[in-house]
Amino acid sequence: MAKEKIIGRINEIAILQKALRSADPEFIAVYGRRRVGKTFLIREFFKDSICFELVGVHRASLSQQLKNFAQSLNKAFDIGVQTQTPVTWFEAFSFLEQFLESADLKQSTGKEVVFFDEIPWFNTPKSGFLPALEHFWNSYGSKKNNLILVVCGSAASWMVQKIVHSKGGLHHRLTSQIRLLPFTLAETGTFLKSRGIKLTRYEIISLYMAIGGVPFYLMQAEPGLSSAQIIDKLCFSKDGVLRNEFEKLFASLFDQSDQHIKILEVLRKNRSGMSRNLILSSAKIPSGGSVSKILEELEESGFIASGIPFGKSSNDVLYRISDEFTLFYFDWIKPLGKRDPGVSHWLSLQNNSKRKAWAGYTFEGICIKHIQKIKNALGIGMVETFHGPWYYFPRKKSASSGAQIDLLIDRKDASINLCEMKFSESEFTISADYAKTLRQKIEVFKTVSKTRKNIFITMITTFGVKENSHSLDIMSNSLTLECLF
Repeated sequence: MAKEKIIGRINEIAILQKALRSADPEFIAVYGRRRVGKTFLIREFFKDSICFELVGVHRASLSQQLKNFAQSLNKAFDIGVQTQTPVTWFEAFSFLEQFLESADLKQSTGKEVVFFDEIPWFNTPKSGFLPALEHFWNSYGSKKNNLILVVCGSAASWMVQKIVHSKGGLHHRLTSQIRLLPFTLAETGTFLKSRGIKLTRYEIISLYMAIGGVPFYLMQAEPGLSSAQIIDKLCFSKDGVLRNEFEKLFASLFDQSDQHIKILEVLRKNRSGMSRNLILSSAKIPSGGSVSKILEELEESGFIASGIPFGKSSNDVLYRISDEFTLFYFDWIKPLGKRDPGVSHWLSLQNNSKRKAWAGYTFEGICIKHIQKIKNALGIGMVETFHGPWYYFPRKKSASSGAQIDLLIDRKDASINLCEMKFSESEFTISADYAKTLRQKIEVFKTVSKTRKNIFITMITTFGVKENSHSLDIMSNSLTLECLF
């Protein structure tokens, strides 16, 4: 197994290693958005232990899927044996059992891996795939101590509902599950370096803000180019790999993707987050179970994140876009339509005010994603905390001031960090006006929350905060982009 080729994925590798060493049959579900590296992880980790692999065909008929199964099984036999095309999935799994009981496999030592990739695509209407899979595992697979069954899918919500939280024949049958997320900043830096791409951490963050940590997107970067040049080539050139990626991505993930996109278009106009009811009214979507399903699908696929603001209840959940490429698409790629902006479009926007605003709120989202790194840098990595936004909007005609905090860390050691995140090309300067704004935030927060805890203003910036009378007076902690790696 060439696990040295796998970048990061430490927790995921530990799960797979445990399954490989297990003396019991293992049933593992792997899910995550398209292009995130699920197939690569399984193939690269298990390598020669995979005795049978079947990849679903998008929008193929039952007969086409079963023909695909027969061809894959013929390839697995590798001795010229020709398996007839099964008529049903029950018959297909019967053929698979016969294959696993074949003489060559019986003589094998160690685990044998059966890998079904993109299984939501097998489950076409009236196909009977899911009942057949359930029967295969319950009647056969669960008794084979040398078997590891891995099922994988990009339709994350389907995987969660039908496999992970199955209420049918697969209820509590999984032995492990992996939700594969895009790379962190640290993993992104390691991945780029492994491909000969030498960028500073500032440049890595600049690239991450546009395309996130999706391995397939990062694979398109070429050595010798700056982050802006890479973005121009991938997103704005006529034949750029990511120019039309968004539409393809959503069409492959969701059957009625127009509703998903409509919700994202609403959310991207309110970066701080929106309640379910506000999303419904803004998107003009009727209330009902379908909305909850769409929100769940978007969240499980990693496009949005939900959280409860400080001091609020579970009824006050806010949703926000958490995927960098989605935000970048709506702000910069979609407005161009089919127009060719030229080979240096992104480079030409270096000093654009809209781009600077975009960089600011995108950097905030990246910081929130890397909250554990921030806690570690503050020396509170092991302290129990709550983190999330906080806001207060006074009633109309009220004399009191409102305030909003994008990231608050409420600690069990009687302290609260109010985090201010700023993206800049050099040291950030706290001006007199900004210092006044920060003091007002503190006072409003203390008054409204009635907290008696210590309040620490924590600045998280790219290159630190320039020391002056205002920074010395108001700031308690200063972290730089280095802490996010």
